[in-house]
Amino acid sequence: MNLLTQNQKIKDTGKAINEKKIFNFSIPAYKSTTGKVTCPFAGDCVKFCYAQKGNYTRFPKVGEAMEKKYELTKLENFVELMHNEIKSKKAKIIRVHDSGDYYSPKYLNKWLRIALINPDVKFYSYTNSIKFVKDLAFIPQNFDFIFSDSGKQKNLIDIENDRHTKIFKSKDELLKAGYIDASKIDTNSTKFFNPNNKKVGLIFH
Repeated sequence: MNLLTQNQKIKDTGKAINEKKIFNFSIPAYKSTTGKVTCPFAGDCVKFCYAQKGNYTRFPKVGEAMEKKYELTKLENFVELMHNEIKSKKAKIIRVHDSGDYYSPKYLNKWLRIALINPDVKFYSYTNSIKFVKDLAFIPQNFDFIFSDSGKQKNLIDIENDRHTKIFKSKDELLKAGYIDASKIDTNSTKFFNPNNKKVGLIFH
């Protein structure tokens, strides 16, 4: 199966930055069908999570694919499987989790290993698993984390020093607050494209 795919925002982002080899990886949003919580530190974001709307729920096959990928993440050879997928698709940029989150430190470390063996690929993800990330002894240079401000661990965010998100009602409100608009071009959120501003704004939709 395809481990790496492209949702509409990723496709639009690829066009905007002239990079066709940008992909996303998804697991179920918030909970799997078996009841496993895949976003253990989700908070207010559960109410407006776009991954629980639209095509993610409209088409059963999309949800089924996420369930299968979630099961694969628990395998010992997940790192190898993902590495092979990256090489096969010649991926250049990967958003980890347009749906779901790091549900355990062990799972998070699998992604760090994937990044280490693919140093020419840029990885990034929005996450509510802030403590898991802050407890890491080492983060590869080609990996970027953007902390979400709508989860249970938002109190751990250093607003001035941590790359983080904030949800706004309008673009004007977002810009006045000094945030980068990443609502349409997803990579605007990352250190790779905006190294000097760690404040990432998203418009509620």
